Amino acid sequence: MKSIAISGSLRENVGKRDAKELRYEGKVPAVLYGGKEQYHFAVSAADLKSLVYTPDVHFVDLDLDGKKFQAIVQEMQFHPLNDQIRHIDFLELNDKKEVNMLIPVKLTGTSPGVRSGGKLIQKLRSLRVKALPANMPQTIEVSLNSLEVGKSVRVEEVKLDNAKVLNNGDDTIVSVIMSRALRQAEQEAKAAAK
Repeated sequence: MKSIAISGSLRENVGKRDAKELRYEGKVPAVLYGGKEQYHFAVSAADLKSLVYTPDVHFVDLDLDGKKFQAIVQEMQFHPLNDQIRHIDFLELNDKKEVNMLIPVKLTGTSPGVRSGGKLIQKLRSLRVKALPANMPQTIEVSLNSLEVGKSVRVEEVKLDNAKVLNNGDDTIVSVIMSRALRQAEQEAKAAAK
């Protein structure tokens, strides 16, 4: 799993007024929990852009006034109008403790169903995976090479080493449906055969 380094400064005061002042300075109030202690700190909003506004997932190497931690983003709160990050929660990683993360689905190969005129529909763009930090995959690859028109790939078909997918096994990840043009061509072929 890729990591992003972020440095933050511990907060003296914790409260609404202090958080508002931090946001005015271009910083985001944050908290790190899951370890022996809980830390309240502030990070630059610009430092978070490469972590938040991306389809990829990352571990975070936090440096809080010289103390080093490895963490993941647990929760974020956004401003309802301008989509600026208002608060971010980090969960400290422990090598012996499993964590849940949303891992992006990467489609590989070319579907024969799409080549013959079908339409590819991706219903799930990420899956919730539970694993130890060392075993967490960067992406989940789903092959399209055997996907014909009318067929789909379900969550239960995804096999991961040393990790478990928590989504419902019956959920469809990707499917190929008959496009309107293909359906019309089949109807015209049937009419011509009669």
